[in-house]
Amino acid sequence: MVIDPVLLRTFLAVADSGGFSEAARRLRLGQSTVSQHVRRLESLVGRELFVRDTHRVALTGDGEAMTGFARDILDRQDRAIRYFARPEPRGRIRLGVCEDLVLSRLPELLRRFRGDHPLVDLELTVELSGVLHDRLTEGKLDLAFAKRGPDDSAGLPVWSDSLSWAGAPGLCLDPDEPVPLVVYPEPSITRARALDTLRRNGFRWRIACTCTHLNGLRAAVLAGLGVGLFATSMVPHGLTAPAAPLPDPGSVVFGLSSRRPLTHGPIAALSALIRAHPWTPSPVPAH
Repeated sequence: MVIDPVLLRTFLAVADSGGFSEAARRLRLGQSTVSQHVRRLESLVGRELFVRDTHRVALTGDGEAMTGFARDILDRQDRAIRYFARPEPRGRIRLGVCEDLVLSRLPELLRRFRGDHPLVDLELTVELSGVLHDRLTEGKLDLAFAKRGPDDSAGLPVWSDSLSWAGAPGLCLDPDEPVPLVVYPEPSITRARALDTLRRNGFRWRIACTCTHLNGLRAAVLAGLGVGLFATSMVPHGLTAPAAPLPDPGSVVFGLSSRRPLTHGPIAALSALIRAHPWTPSPVPAH
């Protein structure tokens, strides 16, 4: 059974005004049309909704029940109409972000985006940069905001940051022993950079600890298990440069990649906000 909202509005007009003639005046309809609407509604539900006589029109028990249902149905319909009539962008964005960024200014950015686009839902994936790039290629993400590999020219550079070795305060590295490393598992861009830097400069190393999360890396480094490599502006609290000199690992670029050209819509809006956000004091010049 499908009830026409017009019938419900007419029914409520009669119930609220106490008569067919007054309801017809309020609705700017003929009284016969109002009576027809009520008869059709009663026929649909199989119940008498009004008691009619020459002096009055009163709701039956079923009519009292129908007023609640009618108001609820019409209220939901009105809310749906208002929702879809709003001009704001809507939809869902599958955003992938490397963990370094999650612990910096990402909450501030997401709060601002939600304020500007309250009808856009976010599906946030936090992973290693290499994993995010793979998922973007597989079509599992709409945007990937992560470190770029040394040979990766895809996407838009957002900023660059130098890389720094970090260890527990007072950590001493034995020059005769391999450098103990605390790293992400493969495919990690900073892990690859750490190994390549040590290899090119004649250093031996060993993987002392592997962890998939930044908090785990920090705990392992802080415990003195080894040294880690981090973006300089994001070296976890409590870690310091190791006393023994290690080769310069260079810098890393954080970039924004998408599945399709960003021209309009909520994905383009989020991309523009990410690129304009003050992530670090050293932004990458636009290409």
